[in-house]
Amino acid sequence: MVPADQGGGVMRADLLAGTVPGLDEVLTAVDAFDRALVGGLLRPQSAQAAGLTELADAVAGTPLAARAAEAAGKAAAGAASEDDLVALAAARAALLGSVHDALVSRLDEATGRDRVQETPPPPADPRPANLLAAARSWLSDLARCGWRGIDHEVVSGVAPAVSAMLPDPALRRLATLLDGFAAELAASCPGASLDRVPVRRWGDLWSRAMLLTVPGAAGSPATGTATGRLLPLGVDVQEHATAVQAQVHAVFEPADGTAPRLVRAAVSVPKPDTVVGAGLWQLLRPHMSLLAAVSEGRAMDLADMPVTAEGDLLWSDERARPGEPADAFATARVVLPTATDAATAPLDRHPTRVAAPVFLEGYTVRKADDTLTFTVAGHTLAVDTDRVPAAGPLTPEAVAASGACIGLLRWDAGAFGVQPLAVETTVRKKAVAIHAGGWAGGTTDKAGVRAEKAATDAVAVLRERAGRLLRK
Repeated sequence: MVPADQGGGVMRADLLAGTVPGLDEVLTAVDAFDRALVGGLLRPQSAQAAGLTELADAVAGTPLAARAAEAAGKAAAGAASEDDLVALAAARAALLGSVHDALVSRLDEATGRDRVQETPPPPADPRPANLLAAARSWLSDLARCGWRGIDHEVVSGVAPAVSAMLPDPALRRLATLLDGFAAELAASCPGASLDRVPVRRWGDLWSRAMLLTVPGAAGSPATGTATGRLLPLGVDVQEHATAVQAQVHAVFEPADGTAPRLVRAAVSVPKPDTVVGAGLWQLLRPHMSLLAAVSEGRAMDLADMPVTAEGDLLWSDERARPGEPADAFATARVVLPTATDAATAPLDRHPTRVAAPVFLEGYTVRKADDTLTFTVAGHTLAVDTDRVPAAGPLTPEAVAASGACIGLLRWDAGAFGVQPLAVETTVRKKAVAIHAGGWAGGTTDKAGVRAEKAATDAVAVLRERAGRLLRK
Protein backbone atom coordinates (compact mmCIF):
# COMPACT_ATOMS: atom_id res chain seq x y z
CA MET A 1 0.00 0.00 0.00
CA VAL A 2 2.79 2.42 1.00
CA PRO A 3 6.51 1.90 0.39
CA ALA A 4 8.25 0.82 3.60
CA ASP A 5 10.89 3.55 3.29
CA GLN A 6 8.09 6.12 3.62
CA GLY A 7 6.94 4.71 6.93
CA GLY A 8 4.14 2.50 5.64
CA GLY A 9 3.61 -1.11 4.76
CA VAL A 10 2.34 -3.21 1.92
CA MET A 11 -1.39 -3.88 1.75
CA ARG A 12 -2.32 -7.54 1.44
CA ALA A 13 -4.38 -7.17 -1.73
CA ASP A 14 -4.64 -10.96 -1.97
CA LEU A 15 -6.81 -10.96 1.16
CA LEU A 16 -9.28 -8.60 -0.49
CA ALA A 17 -9.57 -10.88 -3.51
CA GLY A 18 -10.04 -14.08 -1.51
CA THR A 19 -13.34 -15.54 -0.36
CA VAL A 20 -14.60 -15.15 3.21
CA PRO A 21 -15.55 -18.56 4.67
CA GLY A 22 -19.24 -18.89 5.53
CA LEU A 23 -20.24 -15.55 4.02
CA ASP A 24 -22.25 -16.98 1.13
CA GLU A 25 -24.18 -19.29 3.43
CA VAL A 26 -25.14 -16.43 5.75
CA LEU A 27 -26.33 -14.25 2.89
CA THR A 28 -28.33 -17.14 1.49
CA ALA A 29 -30.21 -17.42 4.79
CA VAL A 30 -30.88 -13.67 4.80
CA ASP A 31 -32.14 -13.84 1.23
CA ALA A 32 -34.47 -16.70 2.15
CA PHE A 33 -36.08 -14.63 4.90
CA ASP A 34 -36.30 -11.58 2.65
CA ARG A 35 -38.16 -13.62 0.03
CA ALA A 36 -40.65 -14.62 2.72
CA LEU A 37 -41.42 -10.94 3.28
CA VAL A 38 -42.27 -10.45 -0.39
CA GLY A 39 -45.46 -12.47 -0.14
CA GLY A 40 -46.21 -11.50 3.46
CA LEU A 41 -46.56 -13.48 6.66
CA LEU A 42 -50.33 -13.38 7.07
CA ARG A 43 -50.86 -16.67 5.20
CA PRO A 44 -47.35 -17.91 4.40
CA GLN A 45 -46.86 -20.60 1.77
CA SER A 46 -44.52 -23.55 2.13
CA ALA A 47 -41.64 -21.75 0.42
CA GLN A 48 -41.99 -18.85 2.84
CA ALA A 49 -42.09 -21.19 5.81
CA ALA A 50 -38.88 -22.80 4.56
CA GLY A 51 -37.25 -19.36 4.35
CA LEU A 52 -38.21 -18.60 7.95
CA THR A 53 -36.81 -21.93 9.11
CA GLU A 54 -33.59 -21.29 7.21
CA LEU A 55 -33.15 -17.98 9.05
CA ALA A 56 -33.70 -19.65 12.41
CA ASP A 57 -31.30 -22.49 11.56
CA ALA A 58 -28.61 -19.95 10.64
CA VAL A 59 -28.54 -18.58 14.20
CA ALA A 60 -28.63 -22.00 15.88
CA GLY A 61 -25.87 -22.16 18.45
CA THR A 62 -26.18 -18.45 19.28
CA PRO A 63 -28.10 -16.82 22.16
CA LEU A 64 -30.87 -16.08 19.65
CA ALA A 65 -31.39 -19.74 18.74
CA ALA A 66 -34.40 -20.67 20.89
CA ARG A 67 -36.22 -17.36 20.44
CA ALA A 68 -35.64 -17.27 16.68
CA ALA A 69 -36.84 -20.86 16.27
CA GLU A 70 -40.01 -20.11 18.23
CA ALA A 71 -40.67 -16.92 16.24
CA ALA A 72 -40.05 -18.68 12.92
CA GLY A 73 -42.46 -21.46 13.84
CA LYS A 74 -45.23 -19.02 14.75
CA ALA A 75 -44.60 -16.92 11.64
CA ALA A 76 -44.73 -20.04 9.45
CA ALA A 77 -48.18 -20.75 10.91
CA GLY A 78 -49.34 -17.19 10.24
CA ALA A 79 -49.53 -16.44 13.98
CA ALA A 80 -46.49 -14.23 14.58
CA SER A 81 -46.91 -11.50 17.20
CA GLU A 82 -45.06 -8.19 17.13
CA ASP A 83 -42.48 -9.60 19.55
CA ASP A 84 -41.94 -12.57 17.22
CA LEU A 85 -41.33 -10.22 14.29
CA VAL A 86 -38.84 -8.26 16.39
CA ALA A 87 -37.02 -11.54 17.12
CA LEU A 88 -36.85 -12.37 13.41
CA ALA A 89 -35.55 -8.87 12.63
CA ALA A 90 -32.91 -9.35 15.33
CA ALA A 91 -31.84 -12.70 13.85
CA ARG A 92 -31.54 -11.13 10.41
CA ALA A 93 -29.53 -8.20 11.79
CA ALA A 94 -27.25 -10.58 13.70
CA LEU A 95 -26.46 -12.51 10.53
CA LEU A 96 -25.61 -9.35 8.58
CA GLY A 97 -23.63 -8.16 11.60
CA SER A 98 -21.54 -11.33 11.38
CA VAL A 99 -20.90 -10.56 7.69
CA HIS A 100 -19.83 -7.03 8.66
CA ASP A 101 -17.45 -8.38 11.31
CA ALA A 102 -15.91 -10.90 8.92
CA LEU A 103 -15.35 -8.23 6.27
CA VAL A 104 -13.88 -5.76 8.78
CA SER A 105 -11.58 -8.46 10.13
CA ARG A 106 -10.38 -9.16 6.59
CA LEU A 107 -9.82 -5.44 5.99
CA ASP A 108 -7.86 -5.05 9.22
CA GLU A 109 -5.66 -7.96 8.24
CA ALA A 110 -5.15 -6.56 4.75
CA THR A 111 -4.26 -3.03 5.91
CA GLY A 112 -2.36 -4.05 9.05
CA ARG A 113 -4.23 -1.50 11.17
CA ASP A 114 -5.47 -2.06 14.71
CA ARG A 115 -9.10 -1.62 15.73
CA VAL A 116 -10.86 -0.95 19.01
CA GLN A 117 -12.83 -4.12 19.68
CA GLU A 118 -15.76 -3.04 21.84
CA THR A 119 -18.09 -0.09 22.20
CA PRO A 120 -19.80 0.80 25.49
CA PRO A 121 -23.55 0.22 25.65
CA PRO A 122 -25.76 3.26 24.97
CA PRO A 123 -27.31 5.01 27.96
CA ALA A 124 -30.93 4.46 28.93
CA ASP A 125 -33.45 5.40 26.27
CA PRO A 126 -36.06 7.93 27.50
CA ARG A 127 -38.24 7.80 24.36
CA PRO A 128 -42.03 7.51 24.73
CA ALA A 129 -43.04 3.83 24.59
CA ASN A 130 -46.40 4.58 22.97
CA LEU A 131 -44.83 6.07 19.85
CA LEU A 132 -42.40 3.18 19.57
CA ALA A 133 -45.32 0.77 19.86
CA ALA A 134 -47.22 2.62 17.11
CA ALA A 135 -44.23 2.35 14.77
CA ARG A 136 -43.78 -1.34 15.61
CA SER A 137 -47.45 -2.00 14.89
CA TRP A 138 -47.18 -0.44 11.43
CA LEU A 139 -44.02 -2.39 10.62
CA SER A 140 -45.76 -5.59 11.71
CA ASP A 141 -48.64 -4.78 9.37
CA LEU A 142 -46.13 -4.38 6.53
CA ALA A 143 -44.59 -7.78 7.27
CA ARG A 144 -47.99 -9.46 7.30
CA CYS A 145 -49.21 -7.97 4.01
CA GLY A 146 -45.77 -8.32 2.32
CA TRP A 147 -44.24 -6.15 -0.37
CA ARG A 148 -46.60 -7.55 -3.00
CA GLY A 149 -49.56 -6.68 -0.81
CA ILE A 150 -48.81 -3.05 0.00
CA ASP A 151 -51.29 -0.33 -0.95
CA HIS A 152 -51.68 3.34 -0.10
CA GLU A 153 -53.95 2.63 2.85
CA VAL A 154 -51.40 0.35 4.52
CA VAL A 155 -48.43 2.61 3.78
CA SER A 156 -50.11 5.82 5.00
CA GLY A 157 -50.82 4.23 8.37
CA VAL A 158 -47.47 5.40 9.73
CA ALA A 159 -48.08 9.10 9.06
CA PRO A 160 -49.57 10.00 12.50
CA ALA A 161 -46.68 8.31 14.33
CA VAL A 162 -44.08 10.07 12.17
CA SER A 163 -45.74 13.46 12.73
CA ALA A 164 -45.66 12.89 16.49
CA MET A 165 -42.02 11.73 16.45
CA LEU A 166 -40.39 14.40 14.32
CA PRO A 167 -40.51 17.24 16.91
CA ASP A 168 -38.65 15.06 19.44
CA PRO A 169 -34.86 14.92 18.77
CA ALA A 170 -34.65 11.56 20.56
CA LEU A 171 -37.12 10.08 18.07
CA ARG A 172 -36.00 11.86 14.92
CA ARG A 173 -33.68 9.10 13.76
CA LEU A 174 -36.50 6.54 13.71
CA ALA A 175 -39.00 9.08 12.37
CA THR A 176 -36.77 9.96 9.43
CA LEU A 177 -36.24 6.30 8.59
CA LEU A 178 -39.96 5.55 8.75
CA ASP A 179 -40.84 8.63 6.71
CA GLY A 180 -38.37 7.80 3.97
CA PHE A 181 -39.33 4.13 3.94
CA ALA A 182 -43.03 4.99 3.70
CA ALA A 183 -42.37 7.44 0.85
CA GLU A 184 -40.45 4.77 -1.06
CA LEU A 185 -43.22 2.24 -0.53
CA ALA A 186 -45.91 4.75 -1.52
CA ALA A 187 -44.09 5.43 -4.78
CA SER A 188 -44.22 1.68 -5.48
CA CYS A 189 -47.93 1.12 -4.72
CA PRO A 190 -49.69 -1.08 -5.48
CA GLY A 191 -47.11 -3.75 -4.75
CA ALA A 192 -48.92 -6.32 -6.84
CA SER A 193 -48.00 -4.41 -10.02
CA LEU A 194 -44.27 -4.10 -9.33
CA ASP A 195 -42.02 -5.55 -12.03
CA ARG A 196 -39.19 -5.94 -9.53
CA VAL A 197 -39.14 -5.77 -5.75
CA PRO A 198 -35.97 -4.37 -4.08
CA VAL A 199 -35.96 -7.36 -1.75
CA ARG A 200 -32.68 -6.83 0.14
CA ARG A 201 -33.14 -3.07 0.46
CA TRP A 202 -36.65 -3.23 1.87
CA GLY A 203 -35.61 -6.08 4.14
CA ASP A 204 -32.79 -3.88 5.46
CA LEU A 205 -35.07 -0.90 6.05
CA TRP A 206 -37.78 -2.99 7.68
CA SER A 207 -35.50 -4.87 10.06
CA ARG A 208 -33.54 -1.77 11.07
CA ALA A 209 -36.69 0.21 11.77
CA MET A 210 -38.16 -2.72 13.71
CA LEU A 211 -35.10 -2.90 15.97
CA LEU A 212 -35.12 0.86 16.51
CA THR A 213 -38.59 0.50 18.07
CA VAL A 214 -37.13 -1.60 20.90
CA PRO A 215 -36.66 0.63 23.99
CA GLY A 216 -32.97 1.18 24.63
CA ALA A 217 -31.83 0.13 21.14
CA ALA A 218 -31.06 3.64 19.91
CA GLY A 219 -30.00 5.65 22.93
CA SER A 220 -27.58 8.50 22.44
CA PRO A 221 -24.05 7.17 21.80
CA ALA A 222 -21.50 7.35 24.57
CA THR A 223 -19.19 10.31 24.01
CA GLY A 224 -15.83 11.54 25.14
CA THR A 225 -13.78 14.55 24.08
CA ALA A 226 -10.97 15.01 21.57
CA THR A 227 -8.15 17.52 21.93
CA GLY A 228 -5.39 17.54 19.34
CA ARG A 229 -4.79 17.86 15.60
CA LEU A 230 -7.22 16.72 12.92
CA LEU A 231 -5.71 15.77 9.56
CA PRO A 232 -8.37 15.47 6.82
CA LEU A 233 -8.08 12.69 4.23
CA GLY A 234 -11.11 13.32 2.03
CA VAL A 235 -14.83 13.97 1.76
CA ASP A 236 -17.58 11.49 0.95
CA VAL A 237 -20.65 13.29 -0.45
CA GLN A 238 -24.00 11.50 -0.21
CA GLU A 239 -26.80 13.23 -2.09
CA HIS A 240 -30.54 12.61 -2.35
CA ALA A 241 -33.27 14.67 -3.97
CA THR A 242 -34.16 16.50 -0.74
CA ALA A 243 -31.04 16.10 1.43
CA VAL A 244 -27.26 16.04 1.23
CA GLN A 245 -24.51 14.95 3.61
CA ALA A 246 -20.77 15.57 3.54
CA GLN A 247 -18.73 13.18 5.67
CA VAL A 248 -15.09 14.07 6.23
CA HIS A 249 -12.76 11.13 6.89
CA ALA A 250 -9.67 12.14 8.86
CA VAL A 251 -6.85 11.04 11.14
CA PHE A 252 -6.88 12.52 14.65
CA GLU A 253 -3.59 12.98 16.53
CA PRO A 254 -4.35 13.38 20.27
CA ALA A 255 -2.50 16.13 22.11
CA ASP A 256 -1.46 13.64 24.81
CA GLY A 257 0.74 11.76 22.34
CA THR A 258 -1.29 8.56 22.23
CA ALA A 259 -1.74 6.68 18.97
CA PRO A 260 -3.55 8.47 16.13
CA ARG A 261 -7.01 7.20 15.30
CA LEU A 262 -9.45 7.35 12.43
CA VAL A 263 -12.46 9.61 12.90
CA ARG A 264 -15.31 11.07 10.86
CA ALA A 265 -17.18 14.37 10.94
CA ALA A 266 -20.44 14.81 9.06
CA VAL A 267 -22.87 17.60 8.27
CA SER A 268 -26.33 17.00 6.78
CA VAL A 269 -28.83 19.54 5.48
CA PRO A 270 -32.13 19.50 3.60
CA LYS A 271 -31.98 20.85 0.06
CA PRO A 272 -34.24 21.81 -2.85
CA ASP A 273 -34.05 19.29 -5.67
CA THR A 274 -32.93 22.08 -8.02
CA VAL A 275 -29.67 22.62 -6.11
CA VAL A 276 -27.11 20.13 -7.43
CA GLY A 277 -23.40 19.88 -8.18
CA ALA A 278 -21.11 22.46 -6.61
CA GLY A 279 -24.12 24.37 -5.33
CA LEU A 280 -24.43 21.82 -2.54
CA TRP A 281 -21.49 23.38 -0.73
CA GLN A 282 -23.43 26.63 -0.28
CA LEU A 283 -25.89 24.71 1.86
CA LEU A 284 -23.24 22.79 3.81
CA ARG A 285 -20.52 25.40 4.44
CA PRO A 286 -22.33 27.52 7.05
CA HIS A 287 -22.64 24.49 9.32
CA MET A 288 -19.03 23.23 9.37
CA SER A 289 -15.76 25.18 9.21
CA LEU A 290 -13.94 21.90 8.59
CA LEU A 291 -15.04 22.01 4.94
CA ALA A 292 -12.97 25.16 4.36
CA ALA A 293 -9.95 23.47 5.92
CA VAL A 294 -10.37 20.47 3.60
CA SER A 295 -10.51 22.75 0.56
CA GLU A 296 -7.46 24.74 1.71
CA GLY A 297 -5.39 21.67 2.64
CA ARG A 298 -5.15 22.57 6.32
CA ALA A 299 -5.29 20.70 9.60
CA MET A 300 -7.74 21.68 12.34
CA ASP A 301 -6.81 22.10 15.99
CA LEU A 302 -9.53 20.68 18.25
CA ALA A 303 -10.19 21.48 21.91
CA ASP A 304 -12.60 19.21 23.81
CA MET A 305 -14.53 18.28 20.66
CA PRO A 306 -17.22 15.71 21.52
CA VAL A 307 -16.53 12.32 19.91
CA THR A 308 -18.42 9.04 20.10
CA ALA A 309 -16.87 5.67 20.80
CA GLU A 310 -17.49 4.85 17.14
CA GLY A 311 -15.18 7.66 16.01
CA ASP A 312 -17.81 10.22 14.99
CA LEU A 313 -16.96 13.82 15.90
CA LEU A 314 -20.04 15.77 17.03
CA TRP A 315 -18.80 18.86 15.26
CA SER A 316 -18.85 22.27 16.91
CA ASP A 317 -17.12 25.21 15.21
CA GLU A 318 -16.53 26.78 18.63
CA ARG A 319 -14.18 23.92 19.52
CA ALA A 320 -12.06 24.02 16.35
CA ARG A 321 -9.71 26.46 14.67
CA PRO A 322 -7.69 26.27 11.44
CA GLY A 323 -4.21 24.83 11.85
CA GLU A 324 -1.10 24.55 9.73
CA PRO A 325 -1.08 23.32 6.12
CA ALA A 326 -1.50 19.55 5.96
CA ASP A 327 -1.28 17.63 2.71
CA ALA A 328 -3.79 14.77 2.62
CA PHE A 329 -1.43 12.54 0.64
CA ALA A 330 1.37 13.07 3.15
CA THR A 331 -1.07 12.13 5.90
CA ALA A 332 -2.14 9.04 3.96
CA ARG A 333 1.44 7.94 3.32
CA VAL A 334 2.87 8.51 6.79
CA VAL A 335 0.12 8.67 9.45
CA LEU A 336 -2.75 6.58 8.10
CA PRO A 337 -0.95 3.20 8.36
CA THR A 338 -0.37 3.79 12.10
CA ALA A 339 -3.92 4.91 12.92
CA THR A 340 -6.33 2.86 15.01
CA ASP A 341 -9.84 2.33 13.69
CA ALA A 342 -12.91 2.66 15.90
CA ALA A 343 -15.34 -0.10 16.72
CA THR A 344 -18.80 -0.16 15.14
CA ALA A 345 -21.93 0.21 17.26
CA PRO A 346 -23.83 -3.10 17.47
CA LEU A 347 -26.90 -1.81 15.64
CA ASP A 348 -24.74 -0.39 12.82
CA ARG A 349 -22.96 -3.66 11.98
CA HIS A 350 -23.99 -4.15 8.36
CA PRO A 351 -21.95 -4.74 5.18
CA THR A 352 -23.02 -1.39 3.74
CA ARG A 353 -21.31 0.34 6.67
CA VAL A 354 -17.88 -0.95 5.65
CA ALA A 355 -15.84 2.08 4.54
CA ALA A 356 -12.15 1.83 5.43
CA PRO A 357 -9.83 4.70 4.42
CA VAL A 358 -6.82 3.43 2.46
CA PHE A 359 -3.96 4.80 0.40
CA LEU A 360 -3.05 3.04 -2.86
CA GLU A 361 -0.18 3.63 -5.23
CA GLY A 362 1.86 1.64 -7.67
CA TYR A 363 -1.27 0.17 -9.23
CA THR A 364 -2.15 -0.16 -12.88
CA VAL A 365 -5.45 1.07 -14.28
CA ARG A 366 -7.64 -0.82 -16.71
CA LYS A 367 -10.77 0.61 -18.32
CA ALA A 368 -13.30 -1.52 -20.15
CA ASP A 369 -16.45 0.25 -21.32
CA ASP A 370 -17.72 2.07 -18.21
CA THR A 371 -15.86 -0.20 -15.76
CA LEU A 372 -12.63 0.91 -14.10
CA THR A 373 -10.32 -1.35 -12.12
CA PHE A 374 -7.02 -1.01 -10.24
CA THR A 375 -4.58 -3.91 -10.30
CA VAL A 376 -2.84 -3.87 -6.92
CA ALA A 377 0.00 -6.37 -6.37
CA GLY A 378 -1.44 -8.55 -9.12
CA HIS A 379 -5.00 -8.48 -7.78
CA THR A 380 -7.92 -6.63 -9.33
CA LEU A 381 -9.89 -4.10 -7.30
CA ALA A 382 -13.07 -2.56 -8.72
CA VAL A 383 -13.24 1.26 -8.68
CA ASP A 384 -16.65 2.75 -7.88
CA THR A 385 -16.59 5.92 -9.95
CA ASP A 386 -20.38 6.22 -9.60
CA ARG A 387 -19.74 7.49 -6.06
CA VAL A 388 -17.51 10.32 -7.31
CA PRO A 389 -19.66 13.42 -6.67
CA ALA A 390 -20.43 16.06 -9.27
CA ALA A 391 -19.84 18.61 -6.51
CA GLY A 392 -16.06 18.55 -6.92
CA PRO A 393 -13.23 18.56 -9.47
CA LEU A 394 -12.55 14.82 -9.21
CA THR A 395 -13.75 12.96 -12.30
CA PRO A 396 -13.62 9.34 -13.49
CA GLU A 397 -11.14 10.48 -16.15
CA ALA A 398 -8.80 11.85 -13.48
CA VAL A 399 -9.09 8.58 -11.54
CA ALA A 400 -8.25 6.61 -14.68
CA ALA A 401 -5.11 8.72 -15.21
CA SER A 402 -3.99 8.56 -11.57
CA GLY A 403 -0.90 7.05 -10.00
CA ALA A 404 -1.96 7.29 -6.34
CA CYS A 405 -5.35 7.30 -4.66
CA ILE A 406 -6.89 7.99 -1.27
CA GLY A 407 -10.14 6.07 -1.07
CA LEU A 408 -12.64 4.10 0.96
CA LEU A 409 -12.58 0.34 0.73
CA ARG A 410 -16.18 -0.87 0.49
CA TRP A 411 -17.88 -4.19 -0.11
CA ASP A 412 -20.64 -4.54 -2.67
CA ALA A 413 -22.06 -7.29 -4.88
CA GLY A 414 -19.82 -9.89 -3.24
CA ALA A 415 -16.48 -8.14 -3.71
CA PHE A 416 -14.31 -5.39 -2.25
CA GLY A 417 -13.93 -2.17 -4.23
CA VAL A 418 -12.54 1.30 -3.73
CA GLN A 419 -14.39 4.62 -3.75
CA PRO A 420 -11.90 7.38 -4.70
CA LEU A 421 -11.77 10.44 -2.45
CA ALA A 422 -8.65 12.00 -4.00
CA VAL A 423 -6.02 11.11 -6.59
CA GLU A 424 -2.56 12.20 -7.67
CA THR A 425 -2.26 12.54 -11.42
CA THR A 426 -0.37 14.47 -14.10
CA VAL A 427 -1.92 17.51 -15.76
CA ARG A 428 0.11 19.32 -18.45
CA LYS A 429 3.26 17.48 -17.31
CA LYS A 430 2.77 18.61 -13.71
CA ALA A 431 1.89 16.38 -10.77
CA VAL A 432 -1.35 17.54 -9.13
CA ALA A 433 -3.70 16.30 -6.44
CA ILE A 434 -7.42 16.34 -7.20
CA HIS A 435 -9.91 15.97 -4.35
CA ALA A 436 -13.62 15.13 -4.40
CA GLY A 437 -14.02 17.82 -1.74
CA GLY A 438 -11.75 20.31 -3.50
CA TRP A 439 -14.56 22.86 -3.87
CA ALA A 440 -15.93 22.41 -0.35
CA GLY A 441 -14.67 25.75 0.94
CA GLY A 442 -14.97 27.66 -2.33
CA THR A 443 -12.96 27.63 -5.53
CA THR A 444 -11.39 29.71 -8.28
CA ASP A 445 -11.71 26.79 -10.69
CA LYS A 446 -13.71 27.99 -13.71
CA ALA A 447 -16.06 24.99 -13.74
CA GLY A 448 -16.60 25.32 -10.01
CA VAL A 449 -17.29 29.05 -10.22
CA ARG A 450 -19.88 28.51 -12.96
CA ALA A 451 -21.61 25.79 -10.97
CA GLU A 452 -21.63 27.93 -7.83
CA LYS A 453 -23.13 30.86 -9.71
CA ALA A 454 -25.88 28.68 -11.17
CA ALA A 455 -26.68 27.36 -7.71
CA THR A 456 -26.68 30.88 -6.24
CA ASP A 457 -29.19 31.99 -8.86
CA ALA A 458 -31.39 28.95 -8.17
CA VAL A 459 -31.34 29.52 -4.40
CA ALA A 460 -32.12 33.23 -4.87
CA VAL A 461 -35.15 32.39 -7.00
CA LEU A 462 -36.39 29.85 -4.45
CA ARG A 463 -35.99 32.32 -1.59
CA GLU A 464 -37.84 35.01 -3.51
CA ARG A 465 -40.70 32.63 -4.24
CA ALA A 466 -40.82 31.42 -0.64
CA GLY A 467 -40.93 35.01 0.59
CA ARG A 468 -43.76 35.82 -1.82
CA LEU A 469 -45.77 32.84 -0.54
CA LEU A 470 -45.22 33.84 3.08
CA ARG A 471 -46.31 37.43 2.37
CA LYS A 472 -49.54 36.09 0.90
